[in-house]
Amino acid sequence: MNQQELFIKMALDAWNVYVDRTNKLFDSLSDEQIASEVAPNRNTGTYLLGHLAAVHDNMLPLLGAGDKLFPELYEPYVRTPDKSGQNTPIPELREAWNKVNSALSAAFEKFSADDWFTRHTAVTEEDFTKEPHRNKLNLVMNRTAHLANHLGQLAFLREKK
Repeated sequence: MNQQELFIKMALDAWNVYVDRTNKLFDSLSDEQIASEVAPNRNTGTYLLGHLAAVHDNMLPLLGAGDKLFPELYEPYVRTPDKSGQNTPIPELREAWNKVNSALSAAFEKFSADDWFTRHTAVTEEDFTKEPHRNKLNLVMNRTAHLANHLGQLAFLREKK
């Protein structure tokens, strides 16, 4: 394994660890628990579940791995704050979360080592020439940190029974 492949493995292992931890947490929570606020006057678990599904769904086109599976989630769960009228049923959000992450896993398996170091679609060729770190692997690393942050918030729902 060369250094490039080792770095890819380390980044994807971290991604998989956080997706697995988040899956386990969501699986352990009832819909009632997910519907509650993570802390007083903070986001609900419902909003965070929708937010994470929408952000991960948006990764598909950014990685050049296809269209969003649930484009209807982006506006209410990324562009709009919680408690602004979102009403997607929790079972539908759970399904979206699972389908999106399955699609991402399938896409990741198809990438070669070189693919990971190509630009993602939000970066122009000109900008990528100047900033080659704005690549697909960096996008996954960024989204891993994003997921880890929200997993920390969601962990507070465990105590709400």
